[in-house]
Amino acid sequence: MAKILIFGNSSSGKSTLAQKIVKTYHFSPLDLDTIAWKPELQNPQRRSFEDSCQDILDFTKDKSDWVMEGCYGDLISFIGNYCDRLIFLNPDIETCVQNCRQRPWESHKYDSLEAQNANLEMLVKWIKDYYIRDDEFSLSAHRQIFDSFKGKKVEYNHNWEEKEVFSWLNPLD
Repeated sequence: MAKILIFGNSSSGKSTLAQKIVKTYHFSPLDLDTIAWKPELQNPQRRSFEDSCQDILDFTKDKSDWVMEGCYGDLISFIGNYCDRLIFLNPDIETCVQNCRQRPWESHKYDSLEAQNANLEMLVKWIKDYYIRDDEFSLSAHRQIFDSFKGKKVEYNHNWEEKEVFSWLNPLD
């Protein structure tokens, strides 16, 4: 039984790592982007914290093994009460920017690759502001969540490598 939460800056490798864990261990996945936002692609707005938390509880209700990933400090704090493993992906800004520029089309977020690329420079600025922002998406918020978590946890300050992560995860007890 394992309940894993992966978080960090945008383009730190959260989605890719979650997908690798799902593929390897057959865990149930939840991308927090899918529950944090109202479904409209134009003029996106956050859903209420309460509605997102209810979706998290509904998702976890009948699952013994799951992996969630995202950057939402409020939701991450909430999930911290239910997970038993925490992975903080915290590579440097330039690594995140490089990852961002190489990211494949995210069809659940954008109508097309062109629409995604139209937001690229906005996302790069967002990534670069990680250290100076003072909000739930910031390094300071993520650091506080990581430092206060009492379960099994790890922080990677570089692009994670599959071997090191899976070595840390095993055995899944």
